[in-house]
Amino acid sequence: MQQLDSFYKVCYNRFFEFEVINAVKNGKINAPIYLSVGQESIPVGVYSCFPNAAIFAQHRCHSWYLTYGGNPIALVDELTHKKSGCASGMGCSASIHDPSIPMFGHSGLMGDQVPIAVGYALESKKTTVTVIGDGSVEEDYVFASMGFAATKNLPILFVVEDNNLAILTEKYVRRSWDIVDVACGFGLNAFHSSDDPDEISNCISSLTLPALINVSTCRHLWHSGIGIDGPPAFNSYNSYKQKCKILGVEVDEIESKIINEVEKLWK
Repeated sequence: MQQLDSFYKVCYNRFFEFEVINAVKNGKINAPIYLSVGQESIPVGVYSCFPNAAIFAQHRCHSWYLTYGGNPIALVDELTHKKSGCASGMGCSASIHDPSIPMFGHSGLMGDQVPIAVGYALESKKTTVTVIGDGSVEEDYVFASMGFAATKNLPILFVVEDNNLAILTEKYVRRSWDIVDVACGFGLNAFHSSDDPDEISNCISSLTLPALINVSTCRHLWHSGIGIDGPPAFNSYNSYKQKCKILGVEVDEIESKIINEVEKLWK
């Protein structure tokens, strides 16, 4: 049952991040932190279609690492600045890097993982996923990368995590165009999706690479840090939990088990 596996992964991603919040409060983490609370279902939907893809993400990528089989202990060590971390404690939250998955961290220049991912897809011919926010997608080299991927017919999926915010600035202030329209103009197969993992999976399964999917999602916390400005516009985790419960998934039991697992990781 796909929903069982998907809910487990979404749930694990979410409660891992809650423990990261506790670690920040307790002083265990002393570097900028970028959390995927509210956006933790997106990698799960992509994974169900491309479980063996190479991942090129930027900040807010803990959930991508965990979904694609990253060692959670190595992630804890990375976030707490230990040499035993997945990037030897040098990447921390913003640049999660682990070639064994394979997942490649970015340098901090917003969107720079996109042209690098396109180069990887060109050379390796392997399925590649590059993840980008709705703010970083506005960088000019991202557009050039999309056009090149279409021209060379590369096996790459561009995933836009669209929370409508570039730190705090909404899209309507920044631009008048839609990234799906732009991608189609370059010759990519491109669609909008909600952040329900089943919808993401269904949408991607109908696409031929190269392609782009723009996922409408909701960031629950600050761009960087653990602060909250107010209640989120919507809560996709609760919606998916209810959906899975109706389908017969024992969501409460799974949630309780995962809470115990991630608490032990941080002790």
